[in-house]
Amino acid sequence: MTFLDMLGAAERQNQSLLCVGLDPDPAKFPAHLRGDASRIYDFCAAIVEATADAVIAFKPQIAYFAAHRAEDQLERLMAHMRAVAPQVPVILDAKRGDIGSTAEQYAIEAFERYGADAVTLSPFMGFDSVQPYLKYHGKGAFLLCRTSNPGGDDLQNQRLASVEGQPLLYEHVARLAQGPWNLNGQLGLVVGATYPAEIERVRELAPTLPLLIPGVGAQGGDAVATVRAGYRRQGDATSGPVIVNSSRAILYAASGDDFAAAARREALRTRDVLEAARG
Repeated sequence: MTFLDMLGAAERQNQSLLCVGLDPDPAKFPAHLRGDASRIYDFCAAIVEATADAVIAFKPQIAYFAAHRAEDQLERLMAHMRAVAPQVPVILDAKRGDIGSTAEQYAIEAFERYGADAVTLSPFMGFDSVQPYLKYHGKGAFLLCRTSNPGGDDLQNQRLASVEGQPLLYEHVARLAQGPWNLNGQLGLVVGATYPAEIERVRELAPTLPLLIPGVGAQGGDAVATVRAGYRRQGDATSGPVIVNSSRAILYAASGDDFAAAARREALRTRDVLEAARG
């Protein structure tokens, strides 16, 4: 089953556009786990178990594991997600971007070591830095396009005078991903929820691609505006899926022993808001 097949199956089974981002920060853990980096797996596994029937995807952020020397816990978590939620695809949020020979090693890390179904990438070193990931049949690769951080304007919102039509850089990335770079239908785009007008523009330029949309929740993105900008009814053959990520608002919904139950309540609430927005 390809990554896109998994997305479609998870969306239908769980009736959800919600992706839960797994960004474990021991300093924010509930009281009985707080400050203990050896419990990262335990914390994340509890979140996964509590939300597995409410999401379209999970998105572990690799830096939150690597910073605490917890890569082995990430490996265990990936195996746990495959065991308890085999219907839910896992997007490894790594934002890799390097020359082809190094990209080959990063692809091994993402798809062979961790067994991810998709990975996030920076496209700014060009297609040869993306191509090694596309050798893995059925896996997905999400290219940073219009990110949710304010500093994204520094590059992504600048005009390319040397490209026909003088598009903004993020528009050019969207066109490349929809067109010549998408050799096997494996590419998607990352577009921040804090910029709904840009989400709508990216959807116009890349109608068939899956959009990974972070920034709902703690970053202030509007869930309803996000869905209305990026979602197109699945009866339309040209429509790509929408994956709306929320991390901190769900992970740290409570600071007591009931943290997993609170995470579930917040995940269900967010899922319902997203579902209502797509009508």
